[in-house]
Amino acid sequence: MIKVISLMKRRDDMTLEEFRNWAFNEHPELGKKIPGMRRYHMSCVQEDSDTPFDVISEFWFDDVAALQAGFATPEGKAAGGDAAAHCSVRARMVTDDKVIIP
Repeated sequence: MIKVISLMKRRDDMTLEEFRNWAFNEHPELGKKIPGMRRYHMSCVQEDSDTPFDVISEFWFDDVAALQAGFATPEGKAAGGDAAAHCSVRARMVTDDKVIIP
């Protein structure tokens, strides 16, 4: 299983509550349409702080080919564009995922 982890910081003009609403309610409507995705999680800080990121998104795919195919679709491009429009910083990591404690 392959997991994509995206660390995101909100735009400077957005409050944390606006960003949380986007991350939990608006953006998932696009993200969950990406073909081939097996799981999708969003985690957001609970209170405003000086952390370098506000949100962690996690997407699981069967393999790298499924990941690349999913993000190459119109749905994948729309989700990526939406994230770019709402974030001042995004860092993306493609990882091997191993469950230690189920």
